[in-house]
Amino acid sequence: MNNFYGILARMRYIDRWGLMRNTINENIAEHSLDVAIIAHALAVIGNTYFGKKLNAEHIAMLGIMHDTTEIFTGDLPTPIKYYAPEIRDAYKKVERTAARQLLSELPEEMRPAYESVLIEEENEDWKYVKAADKLSAYIKCLEERDMGNTDFIKAEQTIYETLQAMHMEELDFFMKEFLPSYNETLDDINK
Repeated sequence: MNNFYGILARMRYIDRWGLMRNTINENIAEHSLDVAIIAHALAVIGNTYFGKKLNAEHIAMLGIMHDTTEIFTGDLPTPIKYYAPEIRDAYKKVERTAARQLLSELPEEMRPAYESVLIEEENEDWKYVKAADKLSAYIKCLEERDMGNTDFIKAEQTIYETLQAMHMEELDFFMKEFLPSYNETLDDINK
């Protein structure tokens, strides 16, 4: 049987932020869409304003697929994932194994088309996905704070510092030009 797409459909059952009290629950399907949209935007910003030659659609696809291994592993909270180098390295191996398992659920002739979007590599395209992933998490923190949930205040501060340390002109541009609208109501936007 070819179970790949049926397995991907289960992304909606994997909740994020397991150690936090959430005002609004978020699953990895929703998060992955946010990451794909933001990663695509960062690539378009790079191409439009900073002379890059990025494949925005490929980067968006990386964003869609970046957390698919969590279908098998669940969402390991960041404080645990990065608690010690041994845990981080072991988890990377688990993620690679999960990605290979997911690939094995495809017909062999289709696997090459998905391998490059399921197996994370250290390259320019993944840099945009990592930035989008952090920015999506930061937006979640802002939304939770706006709802009166103080559980995300420390995460918001830590993630903001991480975003600043990335030194990405596309990210800075997005945060200046587009991030403020995330706090607007639809009525405010439509004025």
